[in-house]
Amino acid sequence: MVTRLSPLRLGLSARLFAVLLLLGAIAVLISGGLGYISARDALEQSIYNQLTAARETKTHQVENYFRSTSNEIRLLANTQMVVEAMHDFRNAVDELDRTKVPDDVRNRVESWYDTHFMPMIRRQLGADAQVRDYLPIASAAYFLQDHYIIANPNRTGQRRALADAGDGSAYSRLHARYHPILRHATATLNLYDLMMIDPRDGRIVYSVTKETDFASSIKAAPYSHSNLAVAVAACSESADASKTCLGDFADYLPADGAPAAFMAAPLIEKGVVIGVLVARLSINELDNIVSGRRQWSHEGFGMTGEAYLVGPDFLIRSAPRLFFENRDQYFEELERGGTTPKNDIEDTHRYGSPVLQQHVDNKATRAALSGLEGIGAIPGTGGQVTLASWGPVSVPGLQWGMIAKIDDAEAFAPVHLLQRRLIIVGAIALLVVLSTGAWLSRSLLGPLRDLTAGVQRFAAGDYAASVRVRTEDEIGQLCSAFNGMVDELREKSVVIDTKNRENEQLLLNVLPAPIASRLRGGEQNIADGFDNITVAFADIVDFTHLSSGMPPARLVELLNALFSRFDEAAIELGVEKIKTVGDAYMLVCGLPVPVPDHMRRVVRMAIRMVLITREQALEHKVALKLRVGINSGPVVAGVIGKSKYIYDLWGDTVNVASRMESTGLPDTIQVTRPVYEELKDDFDFEPRGLIEVKGKGSVEAWILKL
Repeated sequence: MVTRLSPLRLGLSARLFAVLLLLGAIAVLISGGLGYISARDALEQSIYNQLTAARETKTHQVENYFRSTSNEIRLLANTQMVVEAMHDFRNAVDELDRTKVPDDVRNRVESWYDTHFMPMIRRQLGADAQVRDYLPIASAAYFLQDHYIIANPNRTGQRRALADAGDGSAYSRLHARYHPILRHATATLNLYDLMMIDPRDGRIVYSVTKETDFASSIKAAPYSHSNLAVAVAACSESADASKTCLGDFADYLPADGAPAAFMAAPLIEKGVVIGVLVARLSINELDNIVSGRRQWSHEGFGMTGEAYLVGPDFLIRSAPRLFFENRDQYFEELERGGTTPKNDIEDTHRYGSPVLQQHVDNKATRAALSGLEGIGAIPGTGGQVTLASWGPVSVPGLQWGMIAKIDDAEAFAPVHLLQRRLIIVGAIALLVVLSTGAWLSRSLLGPLRDLTAGVQRFAAGDYAASVRVRTEDEIGQLCSAFNGMVDELREKSVVIDTKNRENEQLLLNVLPAPIASRLRGGEQNIADGFDNITVAFADIVDFTHLSSGMPPARLVELLNALFSRFDEAAIELGVEKIKTVGDAYMLVCGLPVPVPDHMRRVVRMAIRMVLITREQALEHKVALKLRVGINSGPVVAGVIGKSKYIYDLWGDTVNVASRMESTGLPDTIQVTRPVYEELKDDFDFEPRGLIEVKGKGSVEAWILKL
């Protein structure tokens, strides 16, 4: 026998709920998915267009830099002053070559090479490098390097500041005449150095910066294979005044092995090349151009975008953005990437530039160096995906590529935001569908659930509980009745709370807070002994005579104003008012909560009370003076009474304090020996001698000077 399963029966509300939910989900998924795909495609194309525009702008700026530098170098090389300077410097160097080098000059130069130059050479080329292979050859080189490098009072990097070596030679006179002009031209054109080189022997007869190649020959080791030698040789071949020769960045030994690029132009006199003017280009200037002077955000690169140059060796020719913004993170990523050798990282630290140190080989750099333009995704230095636009840089004598890129995460941040918003909108739409489908059941059961929850909250002690009245039917009337009952009980609770607070405040006005707390806790007989506290009594002098001639209302007003200010001062100074009896005022410090400086507080309170009394006397125009007595020692304190509580003190300490007040002088504060001994270094006391105290005999007393 086959048992047939009965079909699942769904109510109308359940079926409507399921249909609405299914239709809503399909509509949300289709519209959201199509919108996301369209937005991503449009944004990606917009990003690539923006990167391409930025890359082309940077490319034109770099090309214009080399074009303008070439024009400026040619213009400078064609000036009569520079040609004459070359002619004069050549003759002056020839004259120095005919002079014998003194032994002290030779020893000084050779010693300087051994201690200052060779450590760098050995670091670059190996420990077996010999100093003899790098020493100057001609006499002029010894003289000029001694005067302008070794004896130069300015540190390395600031040698250009010296205009006249002061040796009286013809070269120094020429240098003093031409150097300020050429130094100013170097700064104006944003060049690192300007040099004049004799094509006959390759000697650098003039240099603005005076590095170790000064007066040496670039046709001899160790400079014969440098990019400087290549550029000079190219510009020495023909007397073409429109010609410039460019040497790409390469490690240059005289600059501590740092990268250097050179641009040369021939110096022509009567159709003959008599010299070559060479400009050493500034890495910083090229970095400023490519980075927009570190204003990446203003140039549309956002927070992670940048542009950089790369050469045919796949080594960068401009520093990346991270190198300027977060150098520590830059080096961490280089070390983590594992593609940059350790010695290149060390050189980057030493030179302060990653040019020729960081290797970048990807599809973007390969295509750009091949002369191709393109766009696409490439891996970033830190391993993240980046969007890039690439293309060649057209500079005669150079084979460079320009890459503009931005991190994928930043580029597609708007799409990711759209994605989150679509999810939120979809969720809201589904919630609306759910809400619509469940409306029937909620409309009937919702008010009852609200009423049940309200009753539960009220039972839990929430007297502000109320329920929303949704309808005017019986359920609505029941909710209204519940709200009315809660409101009435809440009002009664407020009245009870108010009365409790008033009683609490009244109790605190009569008893100290810790004693009141113990009393509320059910403690019946409160009595405590204290080893050392300070008691003070204050009394208005001749108050009976004063009160006899004063209306009762004014008398009460005067006492109330005076004692109210005493109370405020007591709270401020942390002392306890015990009671007032007529015109007498009793206070204590050190109980019920012990404090270490109870004597000092009471004395300060007494001073304040005397001053307050004086102020009140002036204000009310009455003869009002206060007399205060203070004593310290052990007491017993406790609560007495049932219907009217009072917290009081007993003991010999209290009695002596009272006698200090009664035997005191008007407008003064009289203290016993314990108070005097404790505070004599802090306050100025005057001995009063022995006074008679009932039950104690003669007791020493001191008057506090006010």
